[in-house]
Amino acid sequence: MSDRSRPAAPADRSTSALDRARRLSVAPMIDWTDRHCRRFHRMLAPGALLYTEMITTGALLFGDQERHLAFSPEEHPVALQLGGSEPDALAASAKLGLAHGYDEINLNCGCPSPRVQKGAFGACLMREPELVADCVRAMREAVAVPVTVKHRIGVDDDEEWPTLWRFVTTVAEAGCTVFVVHARKAWLKGLSPKENREIPPLRYELVERLKAERPDLTIVLNGGLRSEDAVAEALGRFDGVMIGREAYENPWSLTRFGPLAGQDGPDGLTRQEVVRAMAAYALERQAAGTPFKSIGRHMLGLFNGLPGARRYRRLLSEGMIRGDHGPDLLEAALAAVRTDSDLDLDLDRRAA
Repeated sequence: MSDRSRPAAPADRSTSALDRARRLSVAPMIDWTDRHCRRFHRMLAPGALLYTEMITTGALLFGDQERHLAFSPEEHPVALQLGGSEPDALAASAKLGLAHGYDEINLNCGCPSPRVQKGAFGACLMREPELVADCVRAMREAVAVPVTVKHRIGVDDDEEWPTLWRFVTTVAEAGCTVFVVHARKAWLKGLSPKENREIPPLRYELVERLKAERPDLTIVLNGGLRSEDAVAEALGRFDGVMIGREAYENPWSLTRFGPLAGQDGPDGLTRQEVVRAMAAYALERQAAGTPFKSIGRHMLGLFNGLPGARRYRRLLSEGMIRGDHGPDLLEAALAAVRTDSDLDLDLDRRAA
């Protein structure tokens, strides 16, 4: 498909369909969840809601819109996450997202990076709930698809529960009914973005209190969900779960999380089939000018935990660094997993 073609809208864009999809979603992750990553994840989680990386309003309104917004129809349902704090710019960007066929528009109110802070959006917006409400209101007036918000539980030394409660109740008054809550504070001073994903303690109990106090709202839990037990427990308390690093670092976990969320799993899918399907996709994208490394880099964790995984990662990484291979590198790396083991590894083992 040409980058300039428009993906057809899915047959079912109803709120109920999106509610089913957001029972399991994959988090927007800068430099990670591009269109190629989403195509890969869609094979592993057929029913999940996928998100773009955060895309700023400036990049959309003054940059290459097609490069930022183009995606494949197979990625549906997919949400566009926007970064910004100007209601008019966000409304205009939301319209572009709708025109390209996105199923949802999400506003980032949780990113703590210095670049985002300089632009006065991301986690900074948790201290300006009235402005966020204005932004949500402007986007809701501009598009017919749901407008949602992803945020933290607080910022820096701000008291967590009062900050969280004021933010959510104020934004809800603007018509937002879906809140994705990363259950950590954002420390804008003293911690790097990576440290902000690991050091602030998880406070699931505050998100649970929010759900109890506002049962009318859809509350999706994000942060630290890495095991089947953790996902299953969270799904019993919240309206959905959003998986971040686990989905990227151990992508096969998505095949197990989907059924826990009541979604169809990739019935009978094997890792072999995933590799070969992605090789075919990479060959198609190569014809459109996409370098193989833009696709292969997302697949390094596919065999994590299995014999031969280390050699698979090494062959794939070294081949991408050299740049002397294309999609054929995936087949070569797959052969390494199949042969580099003293164990009888059954790669035809089916997904649970």
